[in-house]
Amino acid sequence: MLLEEISKLIQHDLKDPRVGFVTVTRIELSDNLKNAKVFVSIMGSDEQKENSIEGLNSAKGFIRSSLGKNLYLKHIPELHFKLDKAADHVEKITKIISGWKHE
Repeated sequence: MLLEEISKLIQHDLKDPRVGFVTVTRIELSDNLKNAKVFVSIMGSDEQKENSIEGLNSAKGFIRSSLGKNLYLKHIPELHFKLDKAADHVEKITKIISGWKHE
């Protein structure tokens, strides 16, 4: 539920120009459900990725309050946005493999 709601909020309601093309890939909740690591994949340069993470971090309050209105949870977790490097890793591996095919 959290992944879907946060994704919708980022795509439709967030107006911060620093936040570019962001996809929420996964969420890790702590055992007590008070903290959530939100892993995001961001298209663009390293600077654009850094700016998008800053924009998401500055919008934490808005996102949490919106989650509180949209979801029926006893406690809305504290959000911690992290860059998911898995997509970059897959892209590098794909380039290496395609390089082998051409040789």
